[in-house]
Amino acid sequence: MNIPGKKSLVVFIVLFSCLSAPFAFSQFTEVEIEQRPLIEKLLKEAKIIDDKEIGEGVTKPSRLFLETEEFKLSGIWKNPEGVKDGFLEGWQYEIAAYRMDKLLGLNMIPPTVERVFKGKRGSLQYWVTSEMSDLDRMEQGAGIPATVVDQWSKRKYLTRAFDSLIANEDRTQQNIRYTSDWRTILIDHSRSFRSTKKFSRQLISGKNGIKGVQPIRQLPREFVEKIKALTYDQIKSAVGETLTDKEINATLARKTLLLEEIETMIKEKGEKEFLW
Repeated sequence: MNIPGKKSLVVFIVLFSCLSAPFAFSQFTEVEIEQRPLIEKLLKEAKIIDDKEIGEGVTKPSRLFLETEEFKLSGIWKNPEGVKDGFLEGWQYEIAAYRMDKLLGLNMIPPTVERVFKGKRGSLQYWVTSEMSDLDRMEQGAGIPATVVDQWSKRKYLTRAFDSLIANEDRTQQNIRYTSDWRTILIDHSRSFRSTKKFSRQLISGKNGIKGVQPIRQLPREFVEKIKALTYDQIKSAVGETLTDKEINATLARKTLLLEEIETMIKEKGEKEFLW
């Protein structure tokens, strides 16, 4: 949808910026991060001019097209609630995951806000135009360029650590996206923040993960320090009402497990090999 005279916000994520990212592991550039407050505001307030159903996933999302006098953009809206196909779904977890992403300086999840559509509350996430999913890459036999293999590998372990912290039991190859310059973007977190005993006593990944052996071989030192610093009040301030007290406390229980996993890996590999 090309609206003459409008400024398109697809420059966020889609175009490569020559400016460096604020953290070594951030996938968004400084310019893109500076745009986030504006994009959040537009996602919440811009007029919905069109919508279409997207025939993917059990959550039956819709793509909403929005505009103001100055800007146009689009996003994915979804409002799953309750148990679907045997999994607890919650649109509010999409928002909580984004806010945790910001809190930890991960910068891999697109801006996500609450938005009412057709009289129903749901999450609206900024539409990311990416080159391919990890599934596409595998099916096409596309190799990782030698120049980005090291960073790609590090982001894989970072994703495992983040998913373990937020108990995201639905990380698939389809919801790991790559931009044209091979930055990693994470979407779909409606099956996160599990709070049952199973997800408070065992991590998603790791040497003894719920999904089997999925080692976390490397992590950024700054990310680990942010995990160590997490408190109830800090998480509550970030996520607001998107998580219950039980869900926050379960996250803190997983923080302890994740730090234990990290210590084990540091002993095995050595601090210089594990932390970067």
